[in-house]
Amino acid sequence: MSSGFKSRHGGGVIAQFEAAEVSILRSLVTQVLGLVEPGETGDDPLERALGIGSAEAPTDPVLARLFPSAYADDASAGEFRRYTEATLREGKRADAQTMLDTARPGRTELTAEQAQAWLRSLNDVRLALGTRLEVTEEVHEEIATMSEDDPRYPAFVTYDWLTYLQDTLVRALW
Repeated sequence: MSSGFKSRHGGGVIAQFEAAEVSILRSLVTQVLGLVEPGETGDDPLERALGIGSAEAPTDPVLARLFPSAYADDASAGEFRRYTEATLREGKRADAQTMLDTARPGRTELTAEQAQAWLRSLNDVRLALGTRLEVTEEVHEEIATMSEDDPRYPAFVTYDWLTYLQDTLVRALW
């Protein structure tokens, strides 16, 4: 199992991954990539060119978590969303693609820029999985008392492993 990320002499980070771990990471990142596909734009050519999208908040709980409202006021939140969500989606897709392009079994070396993209993408994967699992702050206690026969066990352990990777990456970059 991966020992997490470590700082690399000269900048960036390194990690050691098994093939199964890379397969899991790639699968999860690909799923998130599918969720953050380009948003809908209006029929107006200028709106399409500028990526101005819908003011409607997502109804899918995962998308609502990945693209939360910026304001409590619905009118302000909607206008803000119209002008920013396309760019946010583009950034999330770019980060996910960086992770897909650089995740490999064995020694993985990342530049500081790639590591930042991994950090953001790992966060998105954790948010998506955590939302689907309805993770609470008591997740560690829940995993500790959960039977390995529980059908949710692999997903919760995966969530915990992603948390570990994210933590070691933050520490390696710090």
